[in-house]
Amino acid sequence: MPKLLKQFLTFAAVGLCGTGIQYLVLWLGVEFLTMKAALASGIGYLLGSVANYLLNYFFTFKDQHGQKSHREAAAKFYTIAGLGWLLNTALMVLFVEYLHWAYWPAQLLTTAIGLVWNFAGSRWWAFRHPASA
Repeated sequence: MPKLLKQFLTFAAVGLCGTGIQYLVLWLGVEFLTMKAALASGIGYLLGSVANYLLNYFFTFKDQHGQKSHREAAAKFYTIAGLGWLLNTALMVLFVEYLHWAYWPAQLLTTAIGLVWNFAGSRWWAFRHPASA
């Protein structure tokens, strides 16, 4: 299996943890706390990103970041994740508030778009070893 594909599949598998956290917060927020879907999704995204950072640092990109410190990797990862959070929240507002989609289909499409964004940013910037730049 090509390294890029293996790394993407590992990234996606690791992302299930963060996505699970996000979806749980989304469901609890909408169904029990009467939050708007975009707000609940955004809060869940932030909480899930902590798990995703740690799992990606130690598993997905461990051979790629070399001696990169957590300080540098986390700063770059959270720049990517922050932009991803804006993308996630904006798409949820668009799909749910303006296009009147149900929140689950909206979140599934938003998650797929975010997966591509987060993987590309993580692989080619956040966890990239300076020697491979």
